[in-house]
Amino acid sequence: MEHIIDGVLKFQREVFPNEKALYRELSISQSPEALFIGCADSRVVPELLTQQGPGGLFVVRNAGNIVPPFGPAAGGVSASIEYAVTVLGVKDIVLCGHSGCGAMTALMNGVDKIQHLPSVSMWLRYASTAMQVLDKQQDLVDETAKLNAIIHENVLVQLDNLLTHPAVKAAIDGGHLRLHGWVYDIGTGAVETYDVNTHTFRQLSSAPLASATK
Repeated sequence: MEHIIDGVLKFQREVFPNEKALYRELSISQSPEALFIGCADSRVVPELLTQQGPGGLFVVRNAGNIVPPFGPAAGGVSASIEYAVTVLGVKDIVLCGHSGCGAMTALMNGVDKIQHLPSVSMWLRYASTAMQVLDKQQDLVDETAKLNAIIHENVLVQLDNLLTHPAVKAAIDGGHLRLHGWVYDIGTGAVETYDVNTHTFRQLSSAPLASATK
């Protein structure tokens, strides 16, 4: 914990004094360009990946970058999505999965094996349909390939779940919002993006304008 506290003190001593005007402005309001929904995994840092500073992203992170379908029992993810779209008026939502995801690994291995983690087991039910990709691609025999397929499929599942949220659907129909499905490879730094026109994941570097919405 000491090095974390040292980091705060360094921020106060070296970073904040050089950015006083920015933080003064941010203390009054925020106007993020996008909502970034990612995994809580400590290796995935949205601001670092996208090279955004304070105020650039409205971020939601949880195990498995999951978006529960809209329903009467509103949770923190749903509330954050509604606020980002309706109040902040973000123009884009990025739903980002990543390589080596522990949540997707647990899903692949069977949630019955993590009964000692009841909250995790219940949470992963929102991603359970991602397992259907294994029925579609029965040629997958390697465990790494299976996990990779599930990670990509889960991004698509969560994009579908996003569309059940009235605020999201209304903004898309009004031409005010775009959705993006990304998969980030921790080991290489590569990012794939889902292209709705080709129904495939493509390298972001070669398809920067690809979107998951038409």
